[in-house]
Amino acid sequence: MEETGYTVISVRFAALCEEICMHEGFRKMFPDYAHKMYHIFICKLANKDKKVPVETDEMQIACEWIDINSLKNIRILPEFLGKSIYEVINKTAPIFLGSEHIDFNHG
Repeated sequence: MEETGYTVISVRFAALCEEICMHEGFRKMFPDYAHKMYHIFICKLANKDKKVPVETDEMQIACEWIDINSLKNIRILPEFLGKSIYEVINKTAPIFLGSEHIDFNHG
């Protein structure tokens, strides 16, 4: 419901990864966003009814459902998730994608 407006059913916990922004100015201005833990779940739609999203990200432009086969052509952030997206989807056990220190928050 937060970003998409859809109600989903969690199928399984798929991955965990961490992102730490090293930019001191960003860390001071946005301390809640300087260190992120991504808990990634495989989900399915509970139904096709869409509501107004309850919590969009400040820089979010839109949200759309895409065909799973087109993921290889889309930039997914954080980058280490994008590089491992098919592994995350296809593994049956959760995986740790690692920690990434970035110079500046990607948004």
